[in-house]
Amino acid sequence: MRDQLDDIQKHLNDGYGRAQHLNKVELPKRFYKDVGVAPVDAGFVVTLDGRQVRTPGTKLPVVVPAASIATAMAEQWAAQGEFIDPATMPMVRLINSAIESGDAMIPAFRDEVVKFAASDLMLYRAESPQELVSEQELAWDNALVTLARHFGVSFQPTVGIIHQSQPKATLDRLAESLEGENLLVLTALVSITGLTGSGLLAIGLWNKLFSTDQVWKAAHIDEDFQISQWGEDEEAAERRAKRRVEFDTAVAVLDALRS
Repeated sequence: MRDQLDDIQKHLNDGYGRAQHLNKVELPKRFYKDVGVAPVDAGFVVTLDGRQVRTPGTKLPVVVPAASIATAMAEQWAAQGEFIDPATMPMVRLINSAIESGDAMIPAFRDEVVKFAASDLMLYRAESPQELVSEQELAWDNALVTLARHFGVSFQPTVGIIHQSQPKATLDRLAESLEGENLLVLTALVSITGLTGSGLLAIGLWNKLFSTDQVWKAAHIDEDFQISQWGEDEEAAERRAKRRVEFDTAVAVLDALRS
């Protein structure tokens, strides 16, 4: 399942992966002075010296449906110094990824969230130690019950890593809940799924069943337990902080589209 998510992630990266690869060699110099946000018929655009921003790969116009998304993108463009560093522009990268992936990827993105939910983080429990088992039960059982009641489904969690099939009716209902969602919503959900390891948490977040912090905490039960036992590694902490920025960016997109 992780391999499948990685394949989908490659499509998400189409909007900025090539640029990031080039940036490993040399970051492009900032070529603009003024950054703005302007309304258009289809939504809002970011402008650089009055010119509408386009995606880095296929040069598609970047139009978003919410002013808050455009404003966040504009702030990231404005914050660039002498050089443009895509690593510091998570909203720009996420939106570019969605636009360059295109509507043709909507079924694949939707299916990926559901497929990942079928082998979800919360469905596979540790055998020991008991402290970790208890923490998983407390956070994950409550989340599964909330999801089950909301969607009228059932789950079959298991202990260990041997595959446990989930009821077809459950997976069908989860897939149905994502029918009709647009490209930006599904792009954000795929991002959240990859960052948390849980399609179920992503779906629950979109349906306002869980708060942002509840999702992040539930996704890191195992990691936090290891930190409590062995301490926190500096590099791991830095990676986690970066993932949190990406996570919050995807959540901001969902919040903007929901409102």
